[in-house]
Amino acid sequence: MPAKPPPKPTSGTKNKEAAKAAKQERRAASKQRWAQVLEAFTIQRREDKALLPLMIGVFLVVTGVGFGVGFLFHQQWVTLPLGIALGGLGAILIFGRRVQRTVFAKAEGQPGAAAWALENLRGGWKVTPAVAGTTQLDAVHRVIGRPGIVLVAEGSPHRLKPLLAQEKKRVSRLIGDVPIYDVTVGTGEGQVPLAKLPRHLAKLPRNVSKEQIGGLESKLTILATRGAAMPKGPLPPGAKMRNVQRTVRRR
Repeated sequence: MPAKPPPKPTSGTKNKEAAKAAKQERRAASKQRWAQVLEAFTIQRREDKALLPLMIGVFLVVTGVGFGVGFLFHQQWVTLPLGIALGGLGAILIFGRRVQRTVFAKAEGQPGAAAWALENLRGGWKVTPAVAGTTQLDAVHRVIGRPGIVLVAEGSPHRLKPLLAQEKKRVSRLIGDVPIYDVTVGTGEGQVPLAKLPRHLAKLPRNVSKEQIGGLESKLTILATRGAAMPKGPLPPGAKMRNVQRTVRRR
């Protein structure tokens, strides 16, 4: 007699296998995030001697305040867990802020640093790196957002001035009366330090709607990119800030 073919898996079996695979993927992703946080903490602690005392101090102060407020109302054992949770959150925020500061400090002045910072912006920003540049790695990056168009330049100021003027002229031909801002990254007079670049952009006035951003992006895609080849960014080894910050927010 011919051998019977193996039974086909039922839909219920397939669903269980898919759920099991999804659970394994989530577990692996969570494990990877924790490994990244631990790696970043180890690197930061080695370079930042004040990190651990500050984290412990914030945790103890916030926990103590929570306990003290509860003690005044004879509810200290109710408010203590809340104080511990808030203290832990405060310690994590301190860690994230100091990691961010260290990463930006190491990136300051390196070619491609501004492009890296822009590509790590949170929100609805549309970033096109190196829309104009020189062989000396001076570059102008274009950012589209609620303020309108922002041209972010990095490099030598005297070489950037004609680059910015030329790019402004090209962009203005296509976008009409939409505001165009220019920002030069650096530590000199009139420049914006790399660490303050995200905050500087966030403070610009809102001039266009979210719906208009897509239209502006479509119009500007016809501009040929003639920028110099720029490195992806000077992110220091081991300090994966974007992943760390995302993990901190999820915690």
